[in-house]
Amino acid sequence: MSFDIARTPTLHAVATGDEQQLVEDLQERVEAAIRQAEAAPAVVEAAAAQRRAEQHFLSLQKAERALNQFVKSAGEKLSAMREAALDAVIESAAGADKLDFKGFSELGVLENRSRQATRAIEKLVERLLPLALWTRLREESHAAVTLARVLEGVAQERAERVLDQLREAVGEEMILPVDLSKGVAGALLARAEDLKRRGVQLSSNADSIEKTFEKTLGR
Repeated sequence: MSFDIARTPTLHAVATGDEQQLVEDLQERVEAAIRQAEAAPAVVEAAAAQRRAEQHFLSLQKAERALNQFVKSAGEKLSAMREAALDAVIESAAGADKLDFKGFSELGVLENRSRQATRAIEKLVERLLPLALWTRLREESHAAVTLARVLEGVAQERAERVLDQLREAVGEEMILPVDLSKGVAGALLARAEDLKRRGVQLSSNADSIEKTFEKTLGR
């Protein structure tokens, strides 16, 4: 290291002069710190709750698709079955002593199942899916905010550790400005800020769904 303190009173110290290496090292440390935060119990618990809510919502969507397909298929079958049942009654009336209403029994069973499937779809669309979506958004928001808070804690710990090291190294200096925004702590805080913004947006979306849901129920 060579410099003239008279000409360069302000120093800029870095671990290496290779900017590419600096960027790669920073990224590795940031990712390691994020993995550390993601392993925190509160974050793990929030992420698990988010996955459960997501899976529940997806399962209800799958149920809605299956029921819609059943109703559609049943509608096509019912049209053909009605004609066949009527033809059977006419033929039996024309050529036998006993009328054949057997086809209407099968028709009634399918019609009842179709009606019940339609009612199930209505319940899914009007109540269960909105509630599941609201829960999913709430849990996703909570997971984002929880991770953000832990990242802020990790950033604070790293910043304090760096400052402690600097105090020991420059004990004789009166003033030593330090810009931590360009280091790991700064990157973690930026990531945390993004997560908090996302959490707020998700929470706002959940509020909108809740208001619509309450209006639908007539509250």
